[in-house]
Amino acid sequence: MIPDKAPKENVLHCPEDLKKDSHIPSYEKYKELYASSIENPDEFWADIAKDFFWKTKHTGRFLDYNFDVTKGEIFVKCMEGATTNICYNVLDRNVHERKLGDRVAFFWEGNEPGDDLTVTYRELLQKVCRFANVLKSQGVKKGDRVSIYMPMVVELVVAMLACVRIGAVHSIVFAGFSAESLCERIIDSQCSLLITAGQLPLKETGLNLLHLGPEHAEVLVIS
Repeated sequence: MIPDKAPKENVLHCPEDLKKDSHIPSYEKYKELYASSIENPDEFWADIAKDFFWKTKHTGRFLDYNFDVTKGEIFVKCMEGATTNICYNVLDRNVHERKLGDRVAFFWEGNEPGDDLTVTYRELLQKVCRFANVLKSQGVKKGDRVSIYMPMVVELVVAMLACVRIGAVHSIVFAGFSAESLCERIIDSQCSLLITAGQLPLKETGLNLLHLGPEHAEVLVIS
């Protein structure tokens, strides 16, 4: 449950002009949405889904599930039969339909002062399209698994969205994981490609990857 009233301490309030155009302008609005999501989840999420492009609509119930073993198999189904492409929703629609290409998609902050970058929706779309073509040139296709072992850089986001764009399944491996942990995840998920960074302190990971053999995964290094 959430509190009846908004907390008073350690709260940073945004400017009024920003608040009035926000999705959730007040704590009361947040409580209203939260209650709706709990009491009427089908209606709540169906309303959220209206903001997305759907290539095909869902069939049957919007949300169907069973968490009670006495009533049969445990399952969760949401919008069964619906198809879309999240990359298209995130980038193409904002650039081409909503004309937001010059708006900042996200702000990136590095570890050192002054090491920062702003990326617009148009710039991000261009980067993602280029890298999606790189993936296809490496033989990656819809349904293939791709491991991504990178630090928190802009190229990480580009790699993720490029996989989504062509229908590949991406497996994010935390860059602090050991060589053995990375190798296990590549083998278990049957990845056909590993994307990593040239400047990443891989320790012995690079040597261990060679032991995987070409039948497991190709390695794509982003410098």
